[in-house]
Amino acid sequence: MRILGIAAVLALAACSNSAPPPAEVVEAKSLTPGEYAMTSKITAFRSTDGATAASKAKIGDTFETKACVAADGTLDPAIFAVANEKCGATNVYASDGRMSIQMSCSSPDYPGQIMPAIDGKFTADHFEGTSTTTTYLTGPGDYALSRTVSATRTGECPPAKEVKS
Repeated sequence: MRILGIAAVLALAACSNSAPPPAEVVEAKSLTPGEYAMTSKITAFRSTDGATAASKAKIGDTFETKACVAADGTLDPAIFAVANEKCGATNVYASDGRMSIQMSCSSPDYPGQIMPAIDGKFTADHFEGTSTTTTYLTGPGDYALSRTVSATRTGECPPAKEVKS
C-alpha cells in the first residue's frame, strides 16, 4: 500500500504543469548611467475644470522618449516631457529599487503649470511605474492624466554637442 501511495505522488509530480520559479529581480541602489528609451501609454484622461481639456491626448496614446542618466544616477526629467514641455524635478527619491519624482513642467502650448508625479520601481538598467499629471493652467482647459511608463537602458549617452560662441 505504501508503494502504491508513493507511486501516485511521483506520477502526479511528473505530470505537474508547474512553471519554473520566476527569475529573481535584483534591486539596485541607483540606475546605471547611460541613455534610456522610455515608452509611456495614457491610461486615464479627464478635464478637471469642466471645460474642454487643453491637451488633445487620448486614452491609449503612446509616447516614446529618450534621455540620459548622469554618472551620479540622476535621471534627466526630459524623459517624462511630452511635446514642447520643459520639465524640472522639484523632489526626487530614488533608492533601493524604488523611485518617486515630482516635477514642474511648462509648455508654450499650455500657459500655466503642468505637474507630473512619477512613482515606480527600478533595477540597474530598467524602470517602470505610473505617472500622474495634473495641470493648473492660466485659462480654461485643466486636465488630469495617468500613464504607465517603462524604460530600458539602451547604451551610452551620445556625446554632448559643443556650443560655438
